[in-house]
Amino acid sequence: MNLSASETRVLGCMLEKQLTTPDIYPLTLNSLRLACNQSTNRDPVVDYDDEVLRDALHRLERRGFARLASGRGSRAPKYRHLLAEALPLSSDEHAVLCVLLLRGPQTPGELKQRAERMHAFVDLDAVHDTLERLIARELVVRLERRPGQKEERYEHLLSADLDESGVETIALSDPSPAPSTSSPSQPNGGGFAIAQVPTAPPTDLEERVARLERAVEELRATVRR
Repeated sequence: MNLSASETRVLGCMLEKQLTTPDIYPLTLNSLRLACNQSTNRDPVVDYDDEVLRDALHRLERRGFARLASGRGSRAPKYRHLLAEALPLSSDEHAVLCVLLLRGPQTPGELKQRAERMHAFVDLDAVHDTLERLIARELVVRLERRPGQKEERYEHLLSADLDESGVETIALSDPSPAPSTSSPSQPNGGGFAIAQVPTAPPTDLEERVARLERAVEELRATVRR
């Protein structure tokens, strides 16, 4: 599904909070930022600002994975995922996918432990059964064991450009190209040299208009309170 790193984190956080703390869901932008940037139960740990989050939310909305969910009386715009509508899954499948979105490749034992707040698996056989169903739907892949590893690890397939170890190549999976900083005597070479710096916000006209539309929607939701 070619989700970028920020889209993956935002979608995973919205799904996690819906399952573990439904009383604060849908999420405000501030709550979403705290969820994305928390230092526990996340791999890698990130430091996204509001601009990165708004861009990720807009992209998820265009894919049909998220939407603005503010109603009357809301003090601030709130957001919810549409994973259940776009990709119907059972509760155990949601729990496993959520952990993979937030923590990267996992063993069945790690999934059983880390998904416990979202779905209590009876045993490891139940985890394997869930993984097999997700593999059949091409949402999860079984990774080859690395030297010294005793257990197989599994990775989600919602992000594009996974290397052979299952690690997402962020620069390639983000649809927005980063601005070139190479000199005329040093050609970019496909964008790999600049992949080490954070991706800059989109600058083309279409994305600028989309950002303005998002800002207007949020302003209207705030005014309605």
